[in-house]
Amino acid sequence: MADFYQNGIVTTLHNLEHRDLDELEDELVKFSSRRPMGLILPSLFSELEGKALPATIEHIAKVPYLSQIVIGLDRAEQSQFEYALDFFKTLPQDHCVLWNDGPRLKALDEELQALGLAPKELGKGRNVWYCMGYVLATNKVESVALHDCDILTYDRSLLARLIYPVANPQFNYEFCKGFYARVADGKVNGRVSRLLVTPLLRALKHTLGHNDYLEFMDSFRYPLAGEFSFRRDVLNDIRIPSDWGLEIGVLSEMHRNYSHNRLCQADIARVYDHKHQDLSLNNDQGGLSKMSIDITKALFRKLATQGTVFSTETFRTIKATYFRIALDFIETYHNDAIMNGLTLDVHAEEKAVEMFARNIMKAGKNFLDNPMETPFIPSWNRVISAKPDVLECLRKAVEEDNAEFSR
Repeated sequence: MADFYQNGIVTTLHNLEHRDLDELEDELVKFSSRRPMGLILPSLFSELEGKALPATIEHIAKVPYLSQIVIGLDRAEQSQFEYALDFFKTLPQDHCVLWNDGPRLKALDEELQALGLAPKELGKGRNVWYCMGYVLATNKVESVALHDCDILTYDRSLLARLIYPVANPQFNYEFCKGFYARVADGKVNGRVSRLLVTPLLRALKHTLGHNDYLEFMDSFRYPLAGEFSFRRDVLNDIRIPSDWGLEIGVLSEMHRNYSHNRLCQADIARVYDHKHQDLSLNNDQGGLSKMSIDITKALFRKLATQGTVFSTETFRTIKATYFRIALDFIETYHNDAIMNGLTLDVHAEEKAVEMFARNIMKAGKNFLDNPMETPFIPSWNRVISAKPDVLECLRKAVEEDNAEFSR
């Protein structure tokens, strides 16, 4: 059973009583009459052929309160898009698939590229951004949840607990971040969050002094969780990164746009496991290595917008402070694992910390060398101001794709 302790400056909604799912869903059905709900699923085609997504869709098909499901499909040829349409037919809810590699959406993307308004690189951020645009274009829902498609331990209670805070008309939350214990098969997982983000945030606080943004970020129990929910109006102004800094970027935007009492985090799962990325010790262009650089740059960029001045010497101090804090955390995690009968490889943990420390310096150098880098995708409000019919064009392209290629 979770405790009821409130840490930091963001409200934490716990899982104290393991409430009956049917009771929770009955409430959500009642909420849906006043506040229709939707779900965004950013997916690679390869995930349709894996173990996680087919099982996830079986659960989602039983969800009674969703008015719309928007699936973003990446890395799919025409035959694979047709397969995807057939794959998702089992969903009884209103749903559609965005064929991001199809000619219609690519043509729209090229128009936006010409205006300097399209995502600059492929990836989850781009996928999510177009899905958000489609939600705005169709105007069918007021509350939206988003979660990954590689969750091996998926249960529809995860979705119910995730969307409840922004669906309940009596709550005033605009955004909810999911969290959970990253423990599966007797192991402690979540290396990037445990060994990079948390100790780096603590190191930045030690080095730079008190900072409201750092306090805000350090309030989240699992800042890299890919599960969050929001009110529809959030989608208009949010600017998200197209790289691995997506989750950090979303939280940063919430800090910029909303007061703390409009945001929360919720315990959404007792166990959670998904596809694991390689550590990529010798390749900083892939796996957790690239992820760590993108995440670190996202934090540096946000702090710079607040007036923090960085130099090579600053980054060296941050790296040294991080390294000491992270090594101390390893001992903490090891002791926690032993007490709970779990395993944790101290040698592997220290290798990861050494790589993350090197990547803090790489991220710092990249930040200093590229002062004009703008990794954020423009907000939909800005895109609409430049191309007023963009949402209608997006809606039409998606619906024509779904109509033409349905079997």
